[in-house]
Amino acid sequence: GPTNGPIDPVRGIANVSWGKMGYALAAAAREAGAAATLVSGPTALATPAGVARLNVTTANEMFDAVMERIAGQDVFISVAAVADYRPTEAGAQKIKKSEQPLTLALTPNKDILASVAALPKAPFCVGFAAETEKLLEHAEAKRRKKRVPMLVANLAQHTLGADQAEVVVLDDQGSQTLPPADKLTQARRIIAHLARLLR
Repeated sequence: GPTNGPIDPVRGIANVSWGKMGYALAAAAREAGAAATLVSGPTALATPAGVARLNVTTANEMFDAVMERIAGQDVFISVAAVADYRPTEAGAQKIKKSEQPLTLALTPNKDILASVAALPKAPFCVGFAAETEKLLEHAEAKRRKKRVPMLVANLAQHTLGADQAEVVVLDDQGSQTLPPADKLTQARRIIAHLARLLR
């Protein structure tokens, strides 16, 4: 799901994500026999059966939750829509509306996927890329930059909030397009692809 970087107690910067693919992946991993832990931003989705769930709100909370639990994990799937930036300072009280423009200073959030992939004993990392153009080009560049063996890419304008998705899976062998399907079906296909790579 998304993360939220507070501007003040009632406003924040978030990504447009419902968390549907992440929850579907947790369910599909559990179906395949994995012990799955879901680190979730704020969503209204029900926890998949048999999946452990940890709720977080901000990108920093998600980073800390992942890093505290990553040791000993076999696989890390980085599917959350983590906001790339957060307000440098959050107001302690609601910022009152005025007729004057408001300028926000933004600070980059920590890169969770890159941090996990760089660990000395990193798990097998699966990244996700939501792009709006040049899907294969941008996705492969992200996969190589973050040094992950597998990455799933989709067009954000077709996928975020939707119940169906068309995705492309990229790994060291190339790319494979998975035809449109509901997100649980796609999640099962992604987990099956992951299992083949692990073998």
